[in-house]
Amino acid sequence: MKVEVRNNNVDKAIQIMKKKLEQDGLFDKLRELEFYESRGTKRRRNEAAAIRRQQRELKKRKDEFGY
Repeated sequence: MKVEVRNNNVDKAIQIMKKKLEQDGLFDKLRELEFYESRGTKRRRNEAAAIRRQQRELKKRKDEFGY
């Protein structure tokens, strides 16, 4: 990944790089790898996230279409 420094503005380049890394998902990956998590815990976390996604989509559809 490359970020150009323009007009000697290193702070802006760092800000752009952080945004690119966030969009790439690097910080999420590092947060996951920080501590060991068993397979069962991962499964439960993923299932809970799927349920939240499904409920959010259902609520959105209910608000939009009425069912």
